[in-house]
Amino acid sequence: MQLIDQYGWLIPLFPCLSALILGIGLLSFRRSTRSLRWASAAISIAFLGFSMMLSFGLFWDQILNNSAHIYIWSWITTDALSLQIGYVIDPLSSIMLVLVTTVGIGVMIYTDGYMSHDQGYVRFFLYLSLFTASMLGLVLSSNLIQIYAFWELVGMCSYLLIGFWFSRPSAAAACQKAFVTNRVGDFGLLLGILGFYWITGSFDFETITNRFGELLNNNNVNVSFAIVCSILLFLGPVAKSAQFPLHVWLPDAMEGPTPISALIHAATMVAAGIFLVARLLPLFQNLPIVMDIIAITGVSTALLGATLALAQRDLKRGLAYSTMSQLGYMMLALGLGCYKVGLFHLITHAYSKALLFLGSGSVIHGMEPTVGYNPNKSQDMGYMGGIRKYMPVTGITFLIGTLSLCGIPPFACFWSKDEILANAWVKMPILGWIAWFTAGLTAFYMFRIYFLTFEGDFRGYDEGLKRGPSGYKKNTSKSGPHESSVNMVAPLVALSVPTIFIGFLGAPLVLGSESSLLFSKWLHVTDLHIQESELNWTEFALESLPSVGIAITGACIAWIIYGPHASRNRNLVEFLDPVKEGFLGIILNNIYNWSLRRGYIDDLYNKTFISGTRNLATLFFVFDQWVIDGVVNNFGLLSLFGGESTRYGEVGRTTAYLFVLVITTFSLFVLFFILN
Repeated sequence: MQLIDQYGWLIPLFPCLSALILGIGLLSFRRSTRSLRWASAAISIAFLGFSMMLSFGLFWDQILNNSAHIYIWSWITTDALSLQIGYVIDPLSSIMLVLVTTVGIGVMIYTDGYMSHDQGYVRFFLYLSLFTASMLGLVLSSNLIQIYAFWELVGMCSYLLIGFWFSRPSAAAACQKAFVTNRVGDFGLLLGILGFYWITGSFDFETITNRFGELLNNNNVNVSFAIVCSILLFLGPVAKSAQFPLHVWLPDAMEGPTPISALIHAATMVAAGIFLVARLLPLFQNLPIVMDIIAITGVSTALLGATLALAQRDLKRGLAYSTMSQLGYMMLALGLGCYKVGLFHLITHAYSKALLFLGSGSVIHGMEPTVGYNPNKSQDMGYMGGIRKYMPVTGITFLIGTLSLCGIPPFACFWSKDEILANAWVKMPILGWIAWFTAGLTAFYMFRIYFLTFEGDFRGYDEGLKRGPSGYKKNTSKSGPHESSVNMVAPLVALSVPTIFIGFLGAPLVLGSESSLLFSKWLHVTDLHIQESELNWTEFALESLPSVGIAITGACIAWIIYGPHASRNRNLVEFLDPVKEGFLGIILNNIYNWSLRRGYIDDLYNKTFISGTRNLATLFFVFDQWVIDGVVNNFGLLSLFGGESTRYGEVGRTTAYLFVLVITTFSLFVLFFILN
């Protein structure tokens, strides 16, 4: 099977070729290409399908041989610098290849139905192909320079896709916000890369790790400088994976079409940060303080994301904060040194979150004919309710994703999240308790989303009757939402399978007298030296009771408040009234406002960074206009007045010159006489 490794470079090339074909078509034969919708989708899906088959081949080879293969070619070679390009096939990259291609295929098939009436159908598939190719290239990269190049391509594609509907002011602002926020992290990443090149003289992952370890053991490196460089490296994943405090772009990224929301949140952009931290984990483990920073950042993000998701009315935005919280869990696991557990949760969460986002898109697609093609209404859970009766497949698959994300056994995320909690309690108990409490919040807000959307009575009829001023016909039939087309429902059913079963790869299986985890049997091929406990079924069941208990508790509270019977609390206005409800109402009202106002973090950033930057720009503008330009303009005015005054004296007549000479001579004579 070594032969297949030699063709690993074709995996990112195939989707890149499909993007190139569509791009040339749009530039050269715009009208004809835009009319070939089915052909454009077929090309994109087929080329990514080739990449997926190659990825599965590499993945199977890794399972059988459990070895890494590195292919490197010289790129730039001088006396002072040597840059190389290549690709790495190891368990980490093979897992990510399968993850990106499988989720990408599902999203592309779903896109054919979701974007069928959009004028930018072909352009969207072009962006999707380029986005997928960029992520696949990042996963295969063999050094930091190559990583950084694909890192920026991923950021560029996310900018194009988030702002796909750029005619909407909110979408244009969202893509700019994502771009600027990620530039902060990318600048830190670049500085960290250059810093470690200055320390080790290499951009290669393994070389950097080995040389830095030797320098550290021999006390030949400035530890403070190395810590700063490590934190700068970590700043890139903080922005890309929406970790606090650079998380503010992620909820606004929901302005893009729902398929790209699923791809960003499941397998591409936000996963890139987790992947890079996992790839650099052997380097970070040499500096315990950096590992602590990673763990604290992760648990802070998990808790913050969960609290911000508690009262969101927008369906996609609630799922976005859920992604932020789950990414925090992954970062916590990596910060604790639990390499396998962090990657395991990345995989289980990817399929679960892709299922949830595509399910939300199906709901929105079904709501639009009833409440109008306005995202403020079609995505607002206040207009939903009882949708499971109209969209049974979407409702069941969304419930499967909800159960998984909440950590309910035997669904996928239960196995990975439970391991994170167990390791956190052992290694840093305070972080373990925070993560445990966050698991309860996760169950609460996810079942809140499910109950408000799929259970109870449908609340969109009144809004359907009100339409008309917007240019749509009034809906008087009360027909309600409708189930989506087959090409949208099929990916939901397909993603339900890994959402249910893929977690068993990490379940404790009793083989003979030893406990074994299938997922970890072949994963540790790099020199991570990570000690992770393996449990048998009995120990695992006992240790999972707290996490399952808190999840069930959160789900029950959500059912009490938002269940089908609880119509009183649908709007929360009366329930949160501090006058009627007293002290409890005051507390709940503050929590509600905290969540709805995004923890006031966006307001803080607007007042400090945005308003501060604008005020500083205004000050510079005034200084430039009245000081710098003022000096130049005043010299110009003096020259003008001087020239004008001289022009009137230079008339060209001898009599006038004689008159001036006589007057001047006489004046000097009088002045001399007076002075003497």
